Amino acid sequence: MNLVYSGKTKDVFALEDGSYLLKFKDDATGKDGVFDPGENSVALTIDGLGKESLALSQYFFNLLGSLDVPTHYISADLDNSTMIVRPVKIFGKGLEIICRFRAVGSFYKRYGEYIGEGEALDGLVEFTLKNDAKGDPPITKESLAALGIMTEEQYEECKALTKKIGRIIADDLQKKGLELYDIKFEFGQVDGRVMLADEISGGCMRAYKDGVWIQPMDLNKLILR
Repeated sequence: MNLVYSGKTKDVFALEDGSYLLKFKDDATGKDGVFDPGENSVALTIDGLGKESLALSQYFFNLLGSLDVPTHYISADLDNSTMIVRPVKIFGKGLEIICRFRAVGSFYKRYGEYIGEGEALDGLVEFTLKNDAKGDPPITKESLAALGIMTEEQYEECKALTKKIGRIIADDLQKKGLELYDIKFEFGQVDGRVMLADEISGGCMRAYKDGVWIQPMDLNKLILR
């Protein structure tokens, strides 16, 4: 294996057959020691988080696979906290696409003059550039196309997939008494086909139970119980 990238929550290795291995870490993003999926730096380490995040990702990737949603997922090894995935060509230097069901986090910080915290957003989709130094700035369809990051057709495809996948996950959480407030995704291309990439874990979403925000480790366990 060759290490090709060391990220905040995962390391990425290239395998001889052309696929990639993702090694999940116990690190979580946040600020001042408090978890926040919208932050760009590691704030805390939670023992066992990597394995739990992988287990939840495996659960959701299998769910999406059963519904014929295209993803990069191939297999997972929970004992070693690793996941094998297809080689994905990312858009530009990386995009995060957020599906928002309620106004919280960075969205509320930006637009709190126009909306109350926690108000419904009905699956609103935002595209942001992955750039820690600039705070992952939001970007429009027209700007993405003008910069050559993705075509307008690819934008619409990613947006439609984000809404579809976000609703699938929100409905699944609802069955367990949980409400999904927002979730972030990453997409890329495999042989020209747009696919969901990265992970789908508690560290990628905000979910609440009876109006109380659930920490990612607890969320993983609640969903998989």
